[in-house]
Amino acid sequence: MSYLERIAIHTGGWRQALQVEAIHWKSGQPLTEDYIHRFDKVGDLFDYNPWEAAGWQERADWLDKERSGGADRNALSEALIRFNTAIGGSEATIRQAELLKDRRTLCIVGGQQASLFTGPLLVIYKAITLIQTAKQASDKLKRPVVPVFWIAGEDHDFDEVNHFHYLSSDLKVEKVKLEHPTGLRTSVSQTVIPHEQWEEALAQMEQSLMPTEFRAELMASLRSMADSSTSLVDYFARIMAKLFGAYGLVFVDSDDPHIRRLESPMFQQLVERSDAIHSALLKGKERVLSGGYQPQAELHDRGANLFVYDGGERILLYPAEDGNGFTDRRGERRYSREYLADLAESSPERLSNNVMTRPLMQDYLFPVLGAVLGRSEIAYWGLTREAFHLLGMRMPLLLPRLEFTLLEGTVQKNMKKFDLSLEDVLFRLEDKQQGWLREQDQLNLEERFGEVKSRFKDSYEPLIEAIGGINPGLRKLGETNLGKIIEQIEFLKQKSEDGMRSQFESGIRQFERIGMSLIPGGKPQERVFNIASYINKYGEGWLKELLELPLEPDGKHRVCYI
Repeated sequence: MSYLERIAIHTGGWRQALQVEAIHWKSGQPLTEDYIHRFDKVGDLFDYNPWEAAGWQERADWLDKERSGGADRNALSEALIRFNTAIGGSEATIRQAELLKDRRTLCIVGGQQASLFTGPLLVIYKAITLIQTAKQASDKLKRPVVPVFWIAGEDHDFDEVNHFHYLSSDLKVEKVKLEHPTGLRTSVSQTVIPHEQWEEALAQMEQSLMPTEFRAELMASLRSMADSSTSLVDYFARIMAKLFGAYGLVFVDSDDPHIRRLESPMFQQLVERSDAIHSALLKGKERVLSGGYQPQAELHDRGANLFVYDGGERILLYPAEDGNGFTDRRGERRYSREYLADLAESSPERLSNNVMTRPLMQDYLFPVLGAVLGRSEIAYWGLTREAFHLLGMRMPLLLPRLEFTLLEGTVQKNMKKFDLSLEDVLFRLEDKQQGWLREQDQLNLEERFGEVKSRFKDSYEPLIEAIGGINPGLRKLGETNLGKIIEQIEFLKQKSEDGMRSQFESGIRQFERIGMSLIPGGKPQERVFNIASYINKYGEGWLKELLELPLEPDGKHRVCYI
């Protein structure tokens, strides 16, 4: 299930043919699989069909004519300009943020948590998807469409974002992480990282990188940005702005106090109508279940789908069992509905969305033409349609993020050496390795040891049968003796195979490198490795080439030969 797309691109005055292979890598999310390949099966869970041009125009028309109550565009634009200027945003980014003051301007929005050194490659690919899709939509609709990267700075799960992975020289996936500076369950945006922790992480990063012509410049850039950063959100945003600023990607921190103030009217609705919103989400859950799918977000019978900051901690709210206001999970803290409604009006920075209300808030803030999502995200957004409608909104177009696997030259050579196709590597590499080892067995060890065992048993078992007539105890002794001799033959066979394997250790290591490079631990490369090692080896040219490829978010997985 693959085909080749060979695309000639023009970059910096020179021309290079980049080979890209597109494959159907089946998702572990059945609902998303159907969304991409059999939309008619799941269309009633969504508002627009992204695979038809009419769906794009229909969404744009709804935003123009029926959307009401969104955030003030001028204030939103100014807040974005303020944040993007602070993180070193480019002139192209500032111009894009300025465009939001124009009512004709729409947005393509997607985001991720602010992970250390940008986290896994999929974060980079989400940014690429935003940029390319916004450009394509602008060309298609003949109007401004701005790409917006939503940094989930309000999230408090520090362990999800405090690390990155790299492949060590001994072919192990190693982890570099920051320790939590305080242990307080507050937002990542508000968690201050001491300078010495940046230095420690940077030292480990540098140690993970092989010496190349690009390493010194890369590390100098990362250190410079760390010097100006107080939190993971700051650092993440600065790195991403450097990588994508030339393409006008606009960044927003969901925990930015200036953004929070714009969200005040929506927070008031989320507080006052929390019961109805949760009922709508539960209805969405039932619709997903009735379609034969498992919901991809945890929805309890009771839920407020909001957090409140209290004593520096981010507390998930639940409706009180007595029906009077809200409590924390254990019922130790209580908040009246009136108190939270007052916070929504006077101190909206004290409130925060959960995973189910974030899509609603995103749509309130921005005129969202389309949302760029990962496969799991598309699946859980399938729960939200009823909640959108309850608030007089409609779901945006949902667009699957572009997926890539980077296939390096050394790995390509090793694959060619062993006559391995891409599908071989992704789905049956262990079988291929074992088959290759068997081909190297010039002594036919498997067959010859099998013959020895068979002949021995054929000769020995009749003898055991005979001596069993003398004394039953001799039969038992003979059977035990037979088992021990067979065990020793197996032991010698194993030692012989180990010796043979040591003769072909280089080939085995090459098989391991292929697997660990493309599917580390059985996971897609993009979900594990960080971009730094690839920039260190190849510079940023390959990234710029990916940004120039005319690829649409069509759900295919693409392998890029670099």
